[in-house]
Amino acid sequence: QVQLVESGGGLVQPGGSLRLSCAATGRALDSRFMAWFRQAPGKEREFVAAIMKRGGTTYYSDSVKGRFTISRDNAKVTAFLQMDSLNIGDTATYFCAADNGRMIVSSLWAARNYDYWGQGTQVTVSS
Repeated sequence: QVQLVESGGGLVQPGGSLRLSCAATGRALDSRFMAWFRQAPGKEREFVAAIMKRGGTTYYSDSVKGRFTISRDNAKVTAFLQMDSLNIGDTATYFCAADNGRMIVSSLWAARNYDYWGQGTQVTVSS
């Protein structure tokens, strides 16, 4: 049963922008947070950003702070990741994630704490 569906990846030149979307269905709708992680070849999956669905508080990794913006729609069904000033180091597969409704802030950063994952969307930054 598909819980999270991502879209919006692609190829972009350095300095460009992309916007990713993640639509939640089923049990993923009960999550407290929605988040984005990314994974480059040969590297571990790393936290990018998260948003608390109720209230909209946002959290970012230092590597994307000031360049990426996470948001969600008013229905709290879809999360977005606006990525600006992209550089080659941002090239990775980006995954949307959601918790089971019991996530706490101190646990946001670890992929193992999420219960639902999207299939991933490729973002390639290249000239």
